[in-house]
Amino acid sequence: MSKRLGVPMLAAFLAFASAQLAAAAYCGAAGGCGCGNGGGAVLGDGVVTDGMGAVVSDGGAAGGAGAGGGSYTIMTTRQRVVYEPQTFTAYRNEYSTVYEDKTVTSTSYQRETHYRDVTYTVRRPVWETRTKTVNYTVNVPVWEDRSRTINYTVMRPVWEDRQKTINYTVMKPVYEQHTKTIPYTVRRPVWETRSKTVNYTVMVPVTETKTRTINYTVMRPVTETRTRTVTTYNRRAVPYTREVTVNGGHWETVQETIPGRSYTRTVQLPGSWSFDAASGRSVYCPGGCCTQCCQCPDRTVCKKVWVPECHTKTINCVKYVCEPCTQEVPYTVCRMVPECKTKVCTYNVCRMVPECRTKEVCYKVCNWVCEQKVKTCNYTTCRMVPECRTKVCNYRVCKMVPECRTKVCNYKVCRMVQECRSKEVCYKVCNTVCETRTKQVPYTVCKPVCVTKTIQVPRCVCTKVPYTVTRCVRKVVCEQVPVTVCCPAPCCDPCCNPCCN
Repeated sequence: MSKRLGVPMLAAFLAFASAQLAAAAYCGAAGGCGCGNGGGAVLGDGVVTDGMGAVVSDGGAAGGAGAGGGSYTIMTTRQRVVYEPQTFTAYRNEYSTVYEDKTVTSTSYQRETHYRDVTYTVRRPVWETRTKTVNYTVNVPVWEDRSRTINYTVMRPVWEDRQKTINYTVMKPVYEQHTKTIPYTVRRPVWETRSKTVNYTVMVPVTETKTRTINYTVMRPVTETRTRTVTTYNRRAVPYTREVTVNGGHWETVQETIPGRSYTRTVQLPGSWSFDAASGRSVYCPGGCCTQCCQCPDRTVCKKVWVPECHTKTINCVKYVCEPCTQEVPYTVCRMVPECKTKVCTYNVCRMVPECRTKEVCYKVCNWVCEQKVKTCNYTTCRMVPECRTKVCNYRVCKMVPECRTKVCNYKVCRMVQECRSKEVCYKVCNTVCETRTKQVPYTVCKPVCVTKTIQVPRCVCTKVPYTVTRCVRKVVCEQVPVTVCCPAPCCDPCCNPCCN
């Protein structure tokens, strides 16, 4: 835009300057007077300058112009806009997260086991031994021999001979004789007898007779008769009734309020915007962090609690009483008694003595000689020809015929006869005694415990990072430019030249 406006202005300025310079040239030739406000001056050697000090023309040009008009070149100052690259350092904001250690106190619940004493009643049995006479009845078996007649049926086999004709086909072989000639090679052995001397060692046995005494022990059986007492026990069931304390109870639903847990949270405050003069833009500065203590709402929990109860009930029991029965039983014992004996043993010892011997050994060497032979081979070919035949098959058929028979069976019948007996019976009576005892029952209690722990809290850190920026800077440059000016015809201006009428 500045270039477009500068060109017309420069053209107008040059036109005005040309008129002034022309007048100055003519006036200078006359007497060196200036035209206009800043007329030019004529220097030595015919150099003409304008009012601003620029060289207009040399003497030749001025003379030519004064003589009769034309054009000449002048040097004018022109301003030109130039963009130069300029490098400078700018800063930008980089945000990074930094974790800081922070100590936080929290509450945790720790279970502790406590014990409480519970008193309960136990019925301890006290046994008492008593004796009584018991009359009992024993069934004594009495055996009787009896017999009875039994009628039964037996299936008796009856065999019957039968015949039937069977037609069948037999494959009958038909043999044919053939002959063929087969050439073959035979390796015939040719034996050659040779001899060599062989040295060998023979172990000759030498027998020696020795004697030694052997002591040995013999176990001799000795039989003894002894007597032992054998006690047998007969178990008898005795019913009785006793009272038992039963531990029972029921479940009850109980509501319990559990306070909410306390926790600490970190809250970031709102930030602010500020203008950065270095980068020429607005920068957001985050706010700081603060810690807030919060607590969760309380909650109600329903839990079941066991309520113990004790009640007494009567149960029917059966106990078994053992009745001892003692008897003397003779038995035989065989005992082995050691007995020492001595015997003399004679034995032979054979010792092998090596002996060197020599013998002539004859052996045969076999050399194989090939021999061509021809043999005639007779072989038989068998061909099966079917042939129909008939045969009579004799077979037997068995039929079962029922037959009635009679037998006498002897058997024994056992009849039980009751016999009364009596015996002394020792039995125990259990008396229950109530006894109070105390035991420790564990239960769990939740105890709040303050725990201090270290957590990492994130924090945003702003760092200014320098970087290099290149930009174009506008700069105005003044330079001398040659301009050709057309000079008009000289005129007589009484203002410029008083000599002109």
